Amino acid sequence: MNKNSQQTHQADASKPTARSAGSTLMSRRKFLATTGLATTGFTILPSGTIYGQGAGNKLNIAIIGAHGRGQQLYQHINSENIVALCDVNAKNLAMAAETFPKAKTYVDWRKCLEQKDIDAVVCCTPDSTHAMVAIWAMNRGYHVYMEKPLGNCAYEARMVRECYLKNRHKVATQHGTQRHAGSNCQRIAELVKRGAIGELRDVHTWGNRTHSMTDYYPDAGTPPDHINWDLWLGPSPERPFNPEYFAGTRPGTNCLRWNMFRSFGSWQVGDMGSHVVDFAWNAIEADRPTKISATGDDFNPAVCPSRLQAAFTLPANDWRGEIRLVWHQGGYMPNNPLEFVGLNRISHGMMFVGSRGILVSDFNNRVIIPTGSAADMTYFNAPSEEDLLPAVGNFMGQWITAAKGNLKTNCDFDYAGRMIETLMLGLVAHEAGTELEYDIAAGRVTNMEAANSMPYFKRTYRDGWALDG
Repeated sequence: MNKNSQQTHQADASKPTARSAGSTLMSRRKFLATTGLATTGFTILPSGTIYGQGAGNKLNIAIIGAHGRGQQLYQHINSENIVALCDVNAKNLAMAAETFPKAKTYVDWRKCLEQKDIDAVVCCTPDSTHAMVAIWAMNRGYHVYMEKPLGNCAYEARMVRECYLKNRHKVATQHGTQRHAGSNCQRIAELVKRGAIGELRDVHTWGNRTHSMTDYYPDAGTPPDHINWDLWLGPSPERPFNPEYFAGTRPGTNCLRWNMFRSFGSWQVGDMGSHVVDFAWNAIEADRPTKISATGDDFNPAVCPSRLQAAFTLPANDWRGEIRLVWHQGGYMPNNPLEFVGLNRISHGMMFVGSRGILVSDFNNRVIIPTGSAADMTYFNAPSEEDLLPAVGNFMGQWITAAKGNLKTNCDFDYAGRMIETLMLGLVAHEAGTELEYDIAAGRVTNMEAANSMPYFKRTYRDGWALDG
């Protein structure tokens, strides 16, 4: 990124289409802040359906990807009826069945989704099948809790969002950025929108994880009988088996064995990037970018860059001008705004730059640093206790309650779809090696046609696999 792009710029608040989008986002936020989420008994949804099918108004849930991250979610859903389990690893599937012995078991998620008594799906598969599972499930009227990222390319995220918008009056969705549940996420949004740092200009987000891979794991022979390697690959190109893809030792961290490879994930862009940028996305109420640029490690067709810096120009909305959002990864960091501020002490963090100060935050804490002679804080309209946005609290519990009633969640597939589409465009710009111009309405890069066929823009699937099924 050149020197000029590092400089804070004055916002341009002259985009009427973005203002319209911002009004919609603000209306959604106000609704979520004021709508009660508790429900009792059976609820008639707008579609006229009664949920849930299980006794006592419990949801009938299918867990797809039943071990690892899926296992970590058991505690949040075991109050409901777990009626189906799916995993390509027979040993993991057997362990899940010990916890939920009444559930039917599957190896292929496509067959699992045909089970007729399902109300809702929790998906914890590798990233390469997230978008497929989401769309197939919503096509069948199922509520969906999807681990991040929502898709493995910009087009997938866009298609999941479009499918959700068609079904939003009958399905509840939640994206697995569970750190959103804490109060800090809401406090940051209030401070930024109420002008605690003045007029918002730039937003920087970062994560410090790195990798050293340069190619896929080598061929290690025939997969063991308990692993269905073909189904684990799913829509991705044929690759030889290697047990390193399954070598994670702690539940929920096995993704770090495969998500740096382009066929299966997007490294930290879709991993911790989803969590960190979520805090910024919630505060700035953004639509997708009009311009994208990126720099980092040399392009490698096998693996995502470990070092990456992607900058997105985001349109104005009804309370702020056009701004720049930057994701820094693997060693890149924003410049320290003041000599005594050490941003590199924060492994995953955000910095909001305004005309009268900065706000620096991690997932749990935040600090405002007024800057300049005009930063006396007298301009800040602090919220009253009654006006504070409530914390989400139980993140998966919000989704379960929404599935039984008002269908409203904080991180639905409209919100998450726009965010993940944006992040994936950063990897497209990295491969392109030039600044890209993006038509938000059409969903296309307009100044470099070749970018529209790059894998992180739109993937090609193996025969037998379809995004919309």
